[in-house]
Amino acid sequence: MDLSLGFVVLEGLLALAVVGTNLLVCAALCLHRELRSVTNCLVACLALADLGVGALAIPFSMVLSLELTLCFYTCLFLACFPLVTTQFSVLLLLLIALNAHLKIRLPSRQERRGPLGQGLPGVGAYAVHVRKGRVLGAVGLCWLLSLLIGLSPMMGWNRLGRYVEGNRTLAASFAAERVPVVLIAREQPYGGFLSKVYPGVRAAPPYSQLHDDHLGRCSFTSVFTPEYLVYFVFFACTLLPLGALLGIYADLFRLVREHFLAQPLRAARRGELHMARTLLLLLGIFCLCWIPLHVIYCVRLLCPGCRSYAALDRLAVLLSHLNSLANPLVYAMRKKDFGRALRSVLLRYVPCCSGAKVQPQGRSGRR
Repeated sequence: MDLSLGFVVLEGLLALAVVGTNLLVCAALCLHRELRSVTNCLVACLALADLGVGALAIPFSMVLSLELTLCFYTCLFLACFPLVTTQFSVLLLLLIALNAHLKIRLPSRQERRGPLGQGLPGVGAYAVHVRKGRVLGAVGLCWLLSLLIGLSPMMGWNRLGRYVEGNRTLAASFAAERVPVVLIAREQPYGGFLSKVYPGVRAAPPYSQLHDDHLGRCSFTSVFTPEYLVYFVFFACTLLPLGALLGIYADLFRLVREHFLAQPLRAARRGELHMARTLLLLLGIFCLCWIPLHVIYCVRLLCPGCRSYAALDRLAVLLSHLNSLANPLVYAMRKKDFGRALRSVLLRYVPCCSGAKVQPQGRSGRR
């Protein structure tokens, strides 16, 4: 009980820090128009996902750690929500990497010729292909895929049959009972075509009986199968996108090495390369925070008889939630303009620092 209490206290403090920092990121992007680039909009979506982790996923994890007696579907929803936010973060990192790759590969400006043959500034290929409407559509698609992947256990891929030992589940009780049927017009001509089969009337079981049949000890591993956590969540939905991310960044830095290191980099290109390195750092922190928890699930699947340590499990969960706090901090430290915007919002709206006068700037930033 002492271990559970300490875990709950640490999770509560971490949730407050995650909510505060990510709210600060969203406020900075709303107040400072010069930060409203495509990349920063994607970072804001990542901050919203981390905000969901701090506001809902971490409290749900605290409830799961207590192993309370809950209805199966209540427990299943509490366990599925962190999967949704995690998958959304993975897909957003992939989308951010694709945006950074296009920003380096495609020219930001293309010169066009006027009627007299003079050179005129034109719109670059990046601005033509990457528009905020398309980016928002891609973010919506990522959110839809995250919901389908994270909530897939609620569609049947779960451990309902083992959740309550000694009690019949609703599916088993319905399968064991035969429903009386009524066959109409069997003796009439073309009876095989015109016959209708209707189920007999049967009183529905009361809600209290359905609820009691699904009560059990609620924890993260009691509702998910090890195969689902390892083969589907880890291998298919985490490692494959991370492998694609590494491939994108490898090609990006190869492109920089081949095309830009032979001549001095322009200031804009240096800024884009710096951003790519920042995003690669975010990817490394994500792997560092989440891989230990997935390794524990792999060990449990491959070695069911191996001894498990509750303290190690809770430490891995804390480390995974720490990723939602690290994202805005790393981005603020690596991006000077973003860090200044965060400090200005903090000085302006935090009561203890409200004496500072900070005015949001109104310049439109680059895409």
